[in-house]
Amino acid sequence: MAPTPSDAANLPVPPSRAIAFRLVRHDVAIGSHTLDFQVEDDTLTIQIAVDVLVKFGPIPLVRYTHRTSEVWHGGRIESLEAQTNRNGTHLSVSAHRVAAGLQVQGSGTSPYIAPDDALPTTYWNARMLHVPMIGTQDGILVHPKVSEKPIEPVRLASGAETTAHHYSLTGDLDLDLWYSADASWMSMRFSVADGSIITYERL
Repeated sequence: MAPTPSDAANLPVPPSRAIAFRLVRHDVAIGSHTLDFQVEDDTLTIQIAVDVLVKFGPIPLVRYTHRTSEVWHGGRIESLEAQTNRNGTHLSVSAHRVAAGLQVQGSGTSPYIAPDDALPTTYWNARMLHVPMIGTQDGILVHPKVSEKPIEPVRLASGAETTAHHYSLTGDLDLDLWYSADASWMSMRFSVADGSIITYERL
């Protein structure tokens, strides 16, 4: 099963303090997804940026931008701020820890207190596979079914391959994720409205 780190020291922060992917559709790069990890004492801050542009000739068909700031302290998530622009539709999430727990407000849901173990769908932390998930576009709490698949090779942006643990999420989410043996996020794959497949290739 996926690792379940319980404190800041065991969170899967890469030695380089960065993770980057290129997003591929029909063998063409259409965007990027980057995560920047900043560690100070027992506080971890992750800055996430996703930028996608799909064009038909010179005509833009899809524009997508997403920004997230995620803060952890002592191995527990303390806050989340996210803004998304999806073809001109603006979505948002704001979550902050209060006495009652992690209070979530989102463009797709009424305010609520998340379950104690809930984590955002930022994917870098494989622990999220075992808990309720807070959608980082609209704040909706989701409970996908997670199925563990055989270890298999995944393609990197360099063209090389590496083996990774494969997990399939269905129900509230429909996507596939891959993590290395040391719990580092290696790839993601999902389909979009036109039926095409988006694949993440790690840089």
